[in-house]
Amino acid sequence: MTLDRSEGLAETARALAAGEVTSRALVERTLARIEATQGSLNAFRIVRAEAALAEADAADRELAAASGRELPSERAHRPLLGVPVAVKDDMDVAGEPTAFGCCGEFPPVAEDGEAVRRLRAAGAVIIGKTNTCEFGQWPFTEGPAFGATRNPWSTEHTPGGSSGGSAAAVAAGLVPAALGSDGAGSVRIPAAWTHLVGIKPQRGRVSTWPRGESFQGITVNGTLARTVADAALLLDAASGNHAQDPHQPPHLDVSGAVGRDPGRLRIALSLKPPFTAVPARLLPEVRTRVVELAERLAASGHFVEEADPPYGQIGLTFVPRATAGIAERVGEAPFPALLDRRTRDAARLGRLLGGAPLRAARRAETALHRRIGGFFTSYDVVLAPTTAAPPPRIGALLELSGFATDRAMIAACPYAWPWNVLGWPGVNVPAGFTPDGLPVGAQLLGPANSEPLLVQVAAQLEAELRWAEKWPSPPVTARSAAA
Repeated sequence: MTLDRSEGLAETARALAAGEVTSRALVERTLARIEATQGSLNAFRIVRAEAALAEADAADRELAAASGRELPSERAHRPLLGVPVAVKDDMDVAGEPTAFGCCGEFPPVAEDGEAVRRLRAAGAVIIGKTNTCEFGQWPFTEGPAFGATRNPWSTEHTPGGSSGGSAAAVAAGLVPAALGSDGAGSVRIPAAWTHLVGIKPQRGRVSTWPRGESFQGITVNGTLARTVADAALLLDAASGNHAQDPHQPPHLDVSGAVGRDPGRLRIALSLKPPFTAVPARLLPEVRTRVVELAERLAASGHFVEEADPPYGQIGLTFVPRATAGIAERVGEAPFPALLDRRTRDAARLGRLLGGAPLRAARRAETALHRRIGGFFTSYDVVLAPTTAAPPPRIGALLELSGFATDRAMIAACPYAWPWNVLGWPGVNVPAGFTPDGLPVGAQLLGPANSEPLLVQVAAQLEAELRWAEKWPSPPVTARSAAA
């Protein structure tokens, strides 16, 4: 393993278990990569250097104690023992603040959130917390609290948001995989714009505790990695529930589905954006890449035809839930005067919509499940663009008014959010690059608990396209950042 970039999650775990490398050496290399690129990429809000090294030493002692003994059950229980990973700064890590993109000094939290607790139980070393925009509202990762996080493929462009720090860290090879969260595409959008696999799982698959629901249930925790297998491995490690979680879907072995033949599927190619209040248009350079993926799926034996899910007026149910969630966060913020004016405006709207409109929006989910679920009697999977456009330039959305920001977001990212209303899984896969060399992605969407099927299809595409072999060129590495 080189200083320049990390190996994959599964390969790193294998090398540790085989005694080919120590966790301390890996963590030291990871810390060096982060330090070398923080000035150019700015992926991390918090780097846990001292704590991560102590956790690595503990992992090495555990690995040494198990050396030479066959302990398959223990290895299965601790599949990430000693592996450094990152989490988004909306997740609680004991002893660290959770600022969630906001300005101000935040107190350290006392306990890990459930997803972080499960990663630790799997043996992972939490190297740090990655940057995110304020309360995860926008598809860019910039703000006065931490500056701008930049895209490893083009540092003049955003990696997307709101899990942009996690995406930048993985795309640049700083860590093999990271957790993000997705409330309107916030895992899938940055995955698309940084050439990664991003899994938005079924609601409740990865706990959001200490919040039973995040943003009225539209936000879930998910994974970003360079390969389908790595994204699925991190998902399985983080999956599970707190006893008080309101959503507890059945256990699934998502990693076990990677590489299995999905059979001949009926795939709906959906290129039309769901209805939005302002126009959205799929740009030709993105459409071409998504259609090429559809053609590859057809060449693999799947039945593919253009068809759009019956979304109807699903947006009317999204806005009350999203803005009510922002109002909840603003009500808890220790420094409300430091919040972005757009955040304060959204919170005011959320308070207005937080009564009867919110209750109606929540009730509508059942009817939406029934109507859109009926689409899956004719099709097994939906293939759609993840975004309508390639990543914007740094600063393009930062200083806009609230209305102008909404227009720009809808124009660039009209495709991802309906699956947050539904709570169903989706997987971004790399779709290639625009003529200017910017990454774009496509999303595979399914009904409830369809993660295994989606990763089967994603892995089938990956086996042919071998997207993990492509790195940012020139790669953002310790050497190039210092040059």
